[in-house]
Amino acid sequence: MLTMKDIRREGDPILTEQAMEIDLPATEEEKQILRDMQQFLINSQDPETALEYELRSGIGIAAPQIGIGKRMIAVHVTDHKGTLYSYGIMNPKIISHSVEKTFLDGGEGCLSVDREVPGAVPRFARITVKGTNAEGEPVKIRLKGLPAIVVQHEIDHLDGIMFYDRIDNEEASGLSPLNR
Repeated sequence: MLTMKDIRREGDPILTEQAMEIDLPATEEEKQILRDMQQFLINSQDPETALEYELRSGIGIAAPQIGIGKRMIAVHVTDHKGTLYSYGIMNPKIISHSVEKTFLDGGEGCLSVDREVPGAVPRFARITVKGTNAEGEPVKIRLKGLPAIVVQHEIDHLDGIMFYDRIDNEEASGLSPLNR
């Protein structure tokens, strides 16, 4: 089971490196890592489990955050309508996005960053992402709002980009904020 001890923190070189594509079909070990990442998010959002294991609540995680330089992300997030988006994706790629951008009112956070970082992070309001799930099946998902922002945040981790590298309050001043 993954815990906060497994999360790499700001300053760890792996967080600024480009993650490598996964050769498909993925190995059983890679599939299990992806399942473990998703389970971490589920556990972190369960009040009893989070308390017992001292987990910070997370809605997304990327493999580099647990010290693995491979292109894998997991998300477990509910949108404004209460719809749950729970995915583990290998080799995720944004294949289309809206012209419209938005940002999280109140800023973004990160399991790898143990401090508040104020500022707006402009993100595409809608994206379509494709990749492969832990069962080796192709996935293509259309996302908007918070789930779209979370996936963009996690894909940035695969490219060695931290959310605060994208803070742009000037650009955000012309955008409509997304309220969680």
